[in-house]
Amino acid sequence: MNLTDKCGLIRLILTDVDGVLTDGRVIFDNQGVESKQFNIRDGQGIRLWQQSGGQLGIVTGRSSQVVKLRAAELDIDIVRQGVKDKLQVVRTICEDLQLELAQVCYLGDDLPDWAVIKHVGLGVAVNDAAEELKQDADYVASLRGGHGAMREVVELLLKNTNRWDTVLRKYQT
Repeated sequence: MNLTDKCGLIRLILTDVDGVLTDGRVIFDNQGVESKQFNIRDGQGIRLWQQSGGQLGIVTGRSSQVVKLRAAELDIDIVRQGVKDKLQVVRTICEDLQLELAQVCYLGDDLPDWAVIKHVGLGVAVNDAAEELKQDADYVASLRGGHGAMREVVELLLKNTNRWDTVLRKYQT
């Protein structure tokens, strides 16, 4: 199956956070408060995907209040934090939403994401991902995690399903 065919099946994007929606750095202040830096273009990409009728969720190994806040800001209802077995959680999400794994695009950057990337319909590695993921991914983003890779993937999906022009019309008037 070619990339366009795979994109045509996707109904749900699931993503890791650290190293995908962020550049992978975790910052703690002197009081132990964690902060992360998100790329605003990734957030706009998430909005574009949602506006086109797609669903999006987060599956991450760490637990963070910052992720909860960012997800709420972007109206992301599917948020699974502290996940040890990402593939099992992705399968459960699919069952809950009555979707097949072939209808899922997953973005990852490191070894905990590897099994998911190998089993979903469109496995995506960010440009600076572990080599193992890049080798098994259906698509390797040209951009690094935290630097617009999510937006790139949303555009890829929308352009390969002839929805990009419809999305653009809202911004051209």
